[in-house]
Amino acid sequence: MDLILLCAFLPLVSMAWGQYGDYYYGPYNYGDNDEWANVYRQGFNFQCPHGQVIVAVRSVFSKKEGSDRLWNYACMPAAQSLGEPTECWWEEINRAGTEWYQTCSNNGLVAGFQSQYFPSVLDREWQFYCCRYSRRCPYSCWLTTEYPGHYGEDMDMMMYTYDYYIRGATTTFSAVDR
Repeated sequence: MDLILLCAFLPLVSMAWGQYGDYYYGPYNYGDNDEWANVYRQGFNFQCPHGQVIVAVRSVFSKKEGSDRLWNYACMPAAQSLGEPTECWWEEINRAGTEWYQTCSNNGLVAGFQSQYFPSVLDREWQFYCCRYSRRCPYSCWLTTEYPGHYGEDMDMMMYTYDYYIRGATTTFSAVDR
């Protein structure tokens, strides 16, 4: 009886798994675990290849290293429904030692980051590399507040489904915590 149920159930599981696969990306390839976009207290510039956008962000924090973070990113091609990239640009710089909130202007998606560390304030300034596509990106956007929950926490944020994109970021700054 168990064998009959298994034989009846197995095709349903494989069909459901195949449908699930249409919407799920597997684990992102960040490269070697020791491969980071930066070293502590140094600047960096990371850009996805043309036609790709940031879909995953990983970061580890070290108070010992000037309250700084190592950063790593993963890119994937934007959905075909968005068309081709029509233009890319660098947004305004978000200054170190301040709180800020920024989204890509002109309906752009984040395709890279540039950052410089400032030891005088133990903080980074940021600039987003944004790309606009020939078809409009949906605007049903919201700000996630789960990554990281505390300034010293590590983070590993991934867009698990297609049609979810990073359009911006926000930060907090505390003169006490640095």
